[in-house]
Amino acid sequence: MCSGSTEALIHSTAIIDSNAEVAADVSIGAFSVIGAHVKIGSGTVIGPHVVINGPTAIGQHNHIYQFSSIGEDPQDKKYDHEITRLEIGDRNIIREFSSMHRGTIQDHSVTQIGNDNLFMAYTHVAHDCVIGNHVIMANGASLAGHVRLSNHAILGGFTLVHQFTKIGQYSFAAMGSAITQDIPPFVMVGGKPTRPHGINSVGMERNGISAEDIRLIRKAYKMIYKMNLRLEDAIDQMEDLAGDSKELSDMVSFLRNVSRGILR
Repeated sequence: MCSGSTEALIHSTAIIDSNAEVAADVSIGAFSVIGAHVKIGSGTVIGPHVVINGPTAIGQHNHIYQFSSIGEDPQDKKYDHEITRLEIGDRNIIREFSSMHRGTIQDHSVTQIGNDNLFMAYTHVAHDCVIGNHVIMANGASLAGHVRLSNHAILGGFTLVHQFTKIGQYSFAAMGSAITQDIPPFVMVGGKPTRPHGINSVGMERNGISAEDIRLIRKAYKMIYKMNLRLEDAIDQMEDLAGDSKELSDMVSFLRNVSRGILR
């Protein structure tokens, strides 16, 4: 069901299910298909040849480019046509041939994508992933199921992320990284095999994180990777060091809740 008069913005060849909800100012290109139980918010632009299946909720002012597949069934052999969802926030850019799948009942039945993210061409977000805000996934980067990707994380082109992995805020993965364990916040990784290579001080500076917090994060990195400490001991020392630093406190919290161990 379209809200208001949208004929001028919807190409005559587009197919929109009667059970879809499309805001009045949404633009939908030629030969795109909008399935049942899809909700698309105001100001969103859907290019040509896009397929969106539901249940999927897409917020406001997103731009989805041609040949993307959004809200399709999860690629999980356990999936048996249960009702699951994909939720996409506001102001996301989803480039050509990207795919984003709904969740599974084995997790929380929902794949969640936040706001202001950039998904370059051929990126893949699998079932049950949770993505924060201001994330960049460069061309061909792919997330397996149940991955957690925190705010301001950047994945270089063709980065691959193992299922159930957590990637912390402001982390940076170089092109072609293969990530099989959790990446702490602020840490840069790369190489073959993929290993840590310092902190993302440039990204932190660009986003207004103070020089003092960056100094503390750099010291914490040395505790984890340079001082031959057990991880538990490093975390305890980091907690003592954190004081009023929200960033370092966030790093401590992440390390106390890793799912697959950290990349060492």
